[in-house]
Parts: sequence; C-alpha cells; structure tokens
Amino acid sequence: MKKTYKIEVDCANCANQMEDATKKVNGVKNAIVNFMTLKMIVEFEEGQDPKTVMPEVVKACKKVEPDCEVYI
Repeated sequence: MKKTYKIEVDCANCANQMEDATKKVNGVKNAIVNFMTLKMIVEFEEGQDPKTVMPEVVKACKKVEPDCEVYI
C-alpha cells in the first residue's frame, strides 16, 4: 500500500536524508521525499498498518531535521 503525506522540509539535502531514514523504518518497503512538491510517498510492507508505522517514520525524520513536519 502506498500513501502520500504532506511534509515540510527546509532543503533538498535534508529531504534526501529523510528519505534514507524512512526507508530504514520497520514496515516501510520504499519511500520517496520530494523537496519540490513537499510530499512524501511511503510504500508499506504487506500487512503493515500505516497508523502504526508512521509515528516511527516521523521520529526518524525528526532525527534528521528536528523542526520538520509530516502531516499524517
């Protein structure tokens, strides 16, 4: 399952780092963070509940950029 989220990130480099961090979260199959459109597309592994996985994604993103916002 893929879901798209609005995200606020300050620079393209941070977006790339957030994408890499998101891909390492358990339950995430793939992730794309687009700095130009300020969107994050997360593909979840089979059987994973996005409501359970996304708080961990937000934590991973905030380690890269503490003031980022992910609207879930």
